[in-house]
Amino acid sequence: MSATFTVVNPATAQPIREIARADEAQTDAAISRAVAAQRSWASLPPVARADALRSFARVVEAHVEELAQLEVLNSGHPIGSARWEASHVAQVLNFYAGAPERLSGQQIPVAGGLDVTFHEPYGVVGIIVPWNFPMTIASWGFAPALAAGNAVVLKPAELTPLTAMRLGELALLAGLPEGLFEVVTGSGSVVGQRFVSHPDVRKVVFTGSTQVGTDVAAGCARQLKPVTLELGGKSANIVFADADLEKAAASAPGAVFDNAGQDCCARSRILVERSAYDRFLELLEPAVRAWRVGDPADEGTEMGPLISAAHRSTVEGFLDGADVAFRGSAPDGDGFWFAPTVVLAQPGDRIAQEEVFGPVVAVLPFDDESDAIRLANDTIYGLAGSIWTENLGRAVRVSRGVKSGVLSVNSHSSVRYWTPFGGMKASGLGRELGPDAAEHFTETKNVFFATD
Repeated sequence: MSATFTVVNPATAQPIREIARADEAQTDAAISRAVAAQRSWASLPPVARADALRSFARVVEAHVEELAQLEVLNSGHPIGSARWEASHVAQVLNFYAGAPERLSGQQIPVAGGLDVTFHEPYGVVGIIVPWNFPMTIASWGFAPALAAGNAVVLKPAELTPLTAMRLGELALLAGLPEGLFEVVTGSGSVVGQRFVSHPDVRKVVFTGSTQVGTDVAAGCARQLKPVTLELGGKSANIVFADADLEKAAASAPGAVFDNAGQDCCARSRILVERSAYDRFLELLEPAVRAWRVGDPADEGTEMGPLISAAHRSTVEGFLDGADVAFRGSAPDGDGFWFAPTVVLAQPGDRIAQEEVFGPVVAVLPFDDESDAIRLANDTIYGLAGSIWTENLGRAVRVSRGVKSGVLSVNSHSSVRYWTPFGGMKASGLGRELGPDAAEHFTETKNVFFATD
């Protein structure tokens, strides 16, 4: 295996730079540095850790434009989205800066003494980040992990390491101790696997495909190592006939084509009540054709390229034999471009079952409320989804019936750093984010004090 790998701009297919590929010994060295740094970090007063995270947030805020431009270059994210993502990292750090002083245990009355619980950090947490949202997903792991008193070793995806590497530099600029937040670039089979197998990495956070996630879980299980998994999705966007159809259709492109559909929460199936099916498609077509695909550095761009030529070929394969209703447009020439695509599907079709991870949406009709729930649950996944209806009772019933970890009603927005996030079924294990996320990076210790 080469000692370096080439990072490519997906909008131009041109190389950006060569990045060092860590081997096992270098990964072990980074873990050892994290072990040493964690001891002093955990011993700090909670207010000191909180101040350090706020300082990190301020430094990120001062470098939002730089981080955004790196994401445009490396990931092909539109500049408006990239600025939001960089700002989001600072917001997540600020939010979890409040956690160190709130990791309170509890006192439990017992006969003959006093029982007390403590939240103790695991030590070193390994975080494996995918290529689709390199900054935001990284921050969901490292911010609460650091807040809880852990050190972090973070492995970005080989396709998109640049913003993670810069965040590691900014952490030092903000005054975080050397070794506390280590960014290790390299392959999943070496660096990621070492996070799983190394005895000093006491928890692993993995975001990526369900197939790789099961391998990570199996490896962690051999050491009884806790793991959080955020995996694939085939989320349903359920539109009832009583919904505001114009609003639902206008929202649908953003629900599935954001980040070129390279989003585990993408609403890649639209289920429409049969009586509204034709009208909804009439409203959806102009919204899709108007979706602006182009140069990610352009302020008006809504969707950039796919991440690689290989991934574009995978996405194209889903259209073999598919009933394409209509498509948007995309640039020609260099870059890994793909036009937004709407497919008419049946429940058993591959495109209605498997995760495309691209700007392709399958539209299916349903008959009634129970049929909508049945179709929504008719995949191995259960991550996200949307429900469009003006009937509050129906919204509650359907949201309880759909087996997904995060849902939204009359909106496609369901992920917020101050609320829990995670999936059901093959979409994941455990929960990230929310007010209690820092506790997910601690072990509960129970101490009994005898008073007799």
